[in-house]
Amino acid sequence: MKTPILACFFLLMFQANAQTNAPRYKLARSGGKLPALLYGLGADRLGGAKMGYIDTNIILRVVDSTKDMYNVQLSKFHSAYIEKIYLKFDSIPAEKPFYLTNSFSVKGDTAADVVAISMEEKLPYKSWMEINPSKIMVDIYGVQSNTNWITQLKSLKEVKNVYYNQVEDDVVRVTIELVHKQHWGYSIGYNGKFLTIRVKRQPQKLDLRFMKIGIDAGHGGTNAGTGGIRSKYEEKYYTLLFAKALQKLLKSKGIRNVVMTRTADTTFDNKDRILFMQHENPDLLISFHLNSSGNPQVSGVSTYYKHIGFRPLTQSILNRMLETKLNEFGNVGNFNFVLNQPTDFVNTLLEVAFMSNEDDERKVMRSSFHDEVATKVYLGMLDWLKGLK
Repeated sequence: MKTPILACFFLLMFQANAQTNAPRYKLARSGGKLPALLYGLGADRLGGAKMGYIDTNIILRVVDSTKDMYNVQLSKFHSAYIEKIYLKFDSIPAEKPFYLTNSFSVKGDTAADVVAISMEEKLPYKSWMEINPSKIMVDIYGVQSNTNWITQLKSLKEVKNVYYNQVEDDVVRVTIELVHKQHWGYSIGYNGKFLTIRVKRQPQKLDLRFMKIGIDAGHGGTNAGTGGIRSKYEEKYYTLLFAKALQKLLKSKGIRNVVMTRTADTTFDNKDRILFMQHENPDLLISFHLNSSGNPQVSGVSTYYKHIGFRPLTQSILNRMLETKLNEFGNVGNFNFVLNQPTDFVNTLLEVAFMSNEDDERKVMRSSFHDEVATKVYLGMLDWLKGLK
């Protein structure tokens, strides 16, 4: 339901615009920590379904308002929602009648392959992964193409082809074909007025000893997570034990480049964990959690992913985890967990077991089980890499 003040504001604005033939929207720019576009107003305990994170200072057309969200018009036939805290209405320049894409530059640097699209303004976009064959897809909204050349250099190592189509009058779709079957991640945002996609390369050696592994112990500090039936400890306590067990095992296997989001019972905001991991740029991230249900009979292990290109790792880890004799709760895709949202690196959420189930909880409480889970995760990672070879 619209709040009275904002509803009146937009009603008056629309009435005034109708009389003056002015546009029926108000311009704003994105800001804040990891702003995201949402498909609609539906929500669950993890929030609404996200199109994805967008950069700051992107210009958006606000056409309506709800209690917590603005409705933004991305193009003629596409709209989205964004939380109000992520928009600012000050210092917006006069809008042009139309915006254009210009030349593309596609080349490799010392760390990644880079697709840079020259733009007249920081406009909204959506990106996603496709498989078989592997591609990165980008829709740019509110723009017409004036791209008459795409320059691709021999320094590319992961990008195979780049091309675009004007799929709607004001939507340009960019296709980035990849060399390898496995998606290793990409970052997307503006560098000046260039929409830039940095495509991560496959490691030269598919060997964990030469890779950086990120480990996240879910919850912590003031965010306790779920509780158990018999255990006096909460989820945050056990996720740290699982994370440390994996860290110890990896180091014993000669894997020295391991980065942890936390090593003690500390509070660490989930968005800050994303920013931290984006800075660390691991090759893969494992996030440990424990599940809970109102039905005490529900039990088992599950793995989760958001982006289809990252699914293979989650499958390999789940297959190994089932060797612990836990029941299978499933491999869950398009999951809305915040640490599954980044496209920057391969990631998986592992819900080890259900704290609300007595049999599962008894396992979680045993130190030998922590080591067993670490071993299964490690073997799952090895299986995944073997499959890529």
